[in-house]
Amino acid sequence: MREEELYQAALKGDLETVGALLAAGAGPDEAGQDGLALCAAASWDRVAVIEALLAAGADVNAKESGGWHALLWAAANGNADAARTLIEAGALVDEPNEDGDTPLTLAARRGALGAVRVLLEGGADPDKYDGDGDSPHDIALAWVGVHLETALLDQIGQEDWEYVVARQFAKDGTELVTVAGRSADGEESEQVQAQRGHAAVATLLEDAAGVYTPIPELIARALSHRDTDEDAETWWIVADSLGKRADEEAYDALSRLCVSEDAREREFGVDAIAQFGVTEDGEKRYLERTLPLLQKMATTEGNPQVVRSVLAGLGHQGDPRALPAVLDILGRPDHKRTMTDPIALADVLPPDHAEGLSLLIGMTRDDDAEVRDWATAGLSSLEADTPEIREALALRLDDADLRTVAEATRGLAARGDARADAGVKRVLAESDDAYEREMVTEAAARL
Repeated sequence: MREEELYQAALKGDLETVGALLAAGAGPDEAGQDGLALCAAASWDRVAVIEALLAAGADVNAKESGGWHALLWAAANGNADAARTLIEAGALVDEPNEDGDTPLTLAARRGALGAVRVLLEGGADPDKYDGDGDSPHDIALAWVGVHLETALLDQIGQEDWEYVVARQFAKDGTELVTVAGRSADGEESEQVQAQRGHAAVATLLEDAAGVYTPIPELIARALSHRDTDEDAETWWIVADSLGKRADEEAYDALSRLCVSEDAREREFGVDAIAQFGVTEDGEKRYLERTLPLLQKMATTEGNPQVVRSVLAGLGHQGDPRALPAVLDILGRPDHKRTMTDPIALADVLPPDHAEGLSLLIGMTRDDDAEVRDWATAGLSSLEADTPEIREALALRLDDADLRTVAEATRGLAARGDARADAGVKRVLAESDDAYEREMVTEAAARL
């Protein structure tokens, strides 16, 4: 049957076969033996197939047995890209299945940070209960601290089976734990998964639902997950949550962390306090208290990782008064250059500071591509316009990194330099990155 072929092709992400079957008359909403093709594609994050099925007229809210629709499958499997595509096509973000599970409760149970974020951005109700009377926050919080491997083994529950546990990072940066089991005779098998994102999910849901969580509990979440996520996702979500509180209790707690004997606590204190109380229009309400604190730490702090956070925090203040401390850190013999250096320097650099400008221009020639890229971006964004700046940007038009080329093109175009045209042509010819292409397209419009 064509419907079953369509389902299997969607499941595998075989876009060519899906297209051929649709062209041959297969109905995008005709269920095969195992269900709907759109649900199959959503289950495995086959975004291109989802788009093809929707373009062919598939009902984004069509349901399979048990009331399962595509967004439920995407959420249950932590597929944020699929969820975003479905929501943009009109998927009902709070529509439950027959058991009362909503996309948000399923994503919260899995610990799928990316999917939860997409659902909240799409308007999902953080207070909507599942069929057991649990809110998404209740579910996520119940999983915080749970040993995932053991919990997943219990889900399969076959004592005489053989098991393999695998760990990798999901797209959203949280650790994805997979437990695969197989019977001794090899005739039966089962696989279950969960993500170690429940602490971050709980924090997002608390902010969305207006749930107050004691500050020590939030700090404990950040510290315990510092080395678990790929890019410290939980750490930064908690820091952002505390920063949004913008009250004396939270500020005082973070200030105390900054002078803790524990380096990890100092690091979190700096990272959180650096962005504390910033309003939606960019006003830094605690600048006059935070800047002196960070300037002092730039002098007294000895832990390299904490110094790195202090450097980033100084840059985040965006105040030229931070420049001496930034230059001091960057000039230390044992300092190891990273992309934080040009970001912090550019953020506090006055347009007429020769030493700082020379240092930033030097970073545009760094061996590290990330350093060159951020230095070029920072140089492009400066208000200053000098022959030295233009020449430094022009040199980056031949860079091996196309993001750097795009940044240089933007900077030259902003200064009315016709050499930007070469960067526009190169990026459009060689890059398929949407951000890079958009950057040079805007630059071309300014020429």
